[in-house]
Amino acid sequence: MSNLHALDLIVIAGYFLILLGIGYWAARREKNVSSDYFLAGRDVGWLAVGASLFASNIGSEHLVGLAGTGAASGLAVGHFEWLACFMLLLLGWLFVPFYLRSGVYTMPEFLERRFNSAARWYFTWVSVIGYVLTKISVTLFAGGVVMRAVTGMDLYTSASILIVITGLYTILGGLRAVIYTEVMQAVVLIVGSAALACLGLNAVGGWSGLHAHLPPDFFSMWKPANHPDFPWTGIVFGAPILGVWYWCTDQHIVQRVLAAKNVTDARRGTVFAGFLKILPVFIFVLPGMIAAALYSDVRSGAGDSAYPALVTRLLPAGFKGLVLAGMLAALMSSLASAFNSCSTLLTWDVYRKVRPNASEQRLVEVGRASTVILVGLGLAWIPFMKYISPQLYIYLQSVQAYIAPPIAACFLFGVLSKRLTGAAAVTTLLVGFVVGALRLGLELGKRHLASGSVWAWIAGINFLHFAALLFVLSTAILVGVSLAMPAPSAAQVKDLTMQTTTVSPVSAEATHERRLNLAASAALAAVIGVLWIVFR
Repeated sequence: MSNLHALDLIVIAGYFLILLGIGYWAARREKNVSSDYFLAGRDVGWLAVGASLFASNIGSEHLVGLAGTGAASGLAVGHFEWLACFMLLLLGWLFVPFYLRSGVYTMPEFLERRFNSAARWYFTWVSVIGYVLTKISVTLFAGGVVMRAVTGMDLYTSASILIVITGLYTILGGLRAVIYTEVMQAVVLIVGSAALACLGLNAVGGWSGLHAHLPPDFFSMWKPANHPDFPWTGIVFGAPILGVWYWCTDQHIVQRVLAAKNVTDARRGTVFAGFLKILPVFIFVLPGMIAAALYSDVRSGAGDSAYPALVTRLLPAGFKGLVLAGMLAALMSSLASAFNSCSTLLTWDVYRKVRPNASEQRLVEVGRASTVILVGLGLAWIPFMKYISPQLYIYLQSVQAYIAPPIAACFLFGVLSKRLTGAAAVTTLLVGFVVGALRLGLELGKRHLASGSVWAWIAGINFLHFAALLFVLSTAILVGVSLAMPAPSAAQVKDLTMQTTTVSPVSAEATHERRLNLAASAALAAVIGVLWIVFR
């Protein structure tokens, strides 16, 4: 703690006291029934839904990874953040009505309703393994980097301490504790990161000073098609596929809208989260660029140290504690939501399938116990992350590119068409998994591949281009196998596709609410369009 002033410690202590107070309040309201523990009683309002979507998405990998990639290549990584705004609108306007109408607890459960139980089993285990390989491990690693830079503790000690603190309120309070602590954490995160960005911009001499210290292409978001990390073709055709998977089908995210009071609150929450997702480019990517302009060691290749470098070298007493509290908020909110989502999947899609007559109390107990295994697996994966990419955020996105396309295809076309069959979905998921695993293996061992071979070519395809190609392959398999088999029965697809949904009469009040949501959605899309033009 040698880098922290007494005032910083007071600010951090205040953050933890408020956090524990909210967690205690949520734990007192928890009724030890599955709907309350896993879905917060399905009575969460739009403001909490939106803030929770933002906070659970913004983990320490954003603070470390987005800033690190910003320090290395500029604003281009911000495409993922602004594309998320459109994916959130897709979640609210296309998927939410089907999810809430079906009454499901998990995304694998919806996949079973739409297709079959085999698809559910596949998606359950891919999701759990994916959390270990991406969300949990990356969050722990990035949090350890931050804590080591600020406090001097080693990586594994830092990660272990953060796990204990986060697990305490997550285990006791369930999703209600996670959501309402995330509302506070979103505020702390935004205020702390905005303060860092403003102080950093002042230190570098304003926007003109930043331009003077960095190459001109750092300020252009649209890169050539042969750019190694962010080609415009990959951004346009590949990144939205990752977005559909992450924002519209991932339990870690969708569980928040499943807990909403109704469709209107869920949609408003997604729009509110969309407006919040405009901010990361300015409060996470921009500080990374500022660090590259100010510090030669960051500019020379130590990109992942960009955000911690600003915190430890630039901020005065008090501000350092505020920003560190924001960093802890990002870490803990992402980690807590990952733990809660994993426990929901393991309890609802694994244990409850094996023990369908388990009591409500038993389901909650299983949910609370399941996080221990996930924590151990996440820690075990950390040493292997360096073999994929030295930049954390690119690592996270590249691993997702190997598992996202077949899942995105099944969900997207599954709700758009009643003709697609369960056998086609399972075939698509399995083939997509094999192809994605092949690509992951080739990338891990690409240094040993013969130059010019087809295997070296596959390993060298940009991950966004690979995602687009795999999505096309997955769609072709999904459609081709479906057309070769009998169509699903009307009962199986009732109210689960756009073609088989029964439209209920809409009241005047509901029509008014719908128009307000549409207007807010249009405003969000317009703002993102203007920003893309400004930073073209």
